[in-house]
Amino acid sequence: MKQFYVQQNEAGQRLDKLLVKLLNKAPKSFIYKMLRKKNITLNGKKADGSEKLELQDEVKLFLSDETYELFSEEIETTTVEHNLDILYEDRHILILNKPQGILSQKAEKEDVSMVEHVISYLLSTNQITKEQLISFKPSICNRLDRNTGGILIAGKSLFGLQEMARLLKDRSLGKYYLCIVKGKVEKKERIEGYLSKDEIKNQVKIFQNPLENTDYICTEYEPIAYSEHKYTLLKVKLITGKSHQIRAHLASIGHSIIGDYKYGDQKTNHFFKSNYELSNQLLHSYQMVFPEIEGELAYLSGMSFIAPLPEQFEKIKKELFETELV
Repeated sequence: MKQFYVQQNEAGQRLDKLLVKLLNKAPKSFIYKMLRKKNITLNGKKADGSEKLELQDEVKLFLSDETYELFSEEIETTTVEHNLDILYEDRHILILNKPQGILSQKAEKEDVSMVEHVISYLLSTNQITKEQLISFKPSICNRLDRNTGGILIAGKSLFGLQEMARLLKDRSLGKYYLCIVKGKVEKKERIEGYLSKDEIKNQVKIFQNPLENTDYICTEYEPIAYSEHKYTLLKVKLITGKSHQIRAHLASIGHSIIGDYKYGDQKTNHFFKSNYELSNQLLHSYQMVFPEIEGELAYLSGMSFIAPLPEQFEKIKKELFETELV
């Protein structure tokens, strides 16, 4: 018999969701059969799995050790050297400055992403144990392209993940990017469109009108500085957050991001590769501003975080514009 008491990062979810994590190799039919036969109980009573768990609820699994081991597999963790650039940390969230070249989340099983770096950090600082990873896995709340660096939020607790997901979904979290684009952008604009993604090619297209399998997108931008070579330093506010949105949206209006080989101008990219050894897009998740928040995370209300530009981005910015950011 196995006995568990619901912890902070397990409360608030359905019992069957927790059981799927604890018995991660068992078919769901087995779990519901055990519930029906009262071989799994909640607070000493029969349960059907739909019950919402509360802190310190007692879950008992009347299973032999052999059966439990057969259906429960320990979560594998990838040990990585977690050199995290932490901008802010509390018990619920981490705000990180993601370096270029690292995935936000795994695309393939063998990938090492920022999720693995975060988990390795939390394990090494004794903020979580391998056993706790079975029922709760810290994760990334927002995503950045592999070659886009900057602000990334990680949820350390279930509550933190849920609250950050809520803020991202209702678009109240201010997300600002810096980029250098081809051409002269003369005024602040808010542009809208519709985006479709080719999953096989990992590439998106922008349309002016809604079509089948397209998603609405909205992007705001304002020029910060111009250069005599007809480049513009833009501050972009992401209203919606779709894959490759900023890169493709700006390219669709003739202002592609420098260094973007998927959506950009190849002649311009070649110039910057030859003169600056630039091999990635000059796009950086620069600033995040929290709205007014009620409840346990109210202390984050109005807080603003800035992720310093990568060294190469900063060098090119200074040479082109000779400007300091406010």
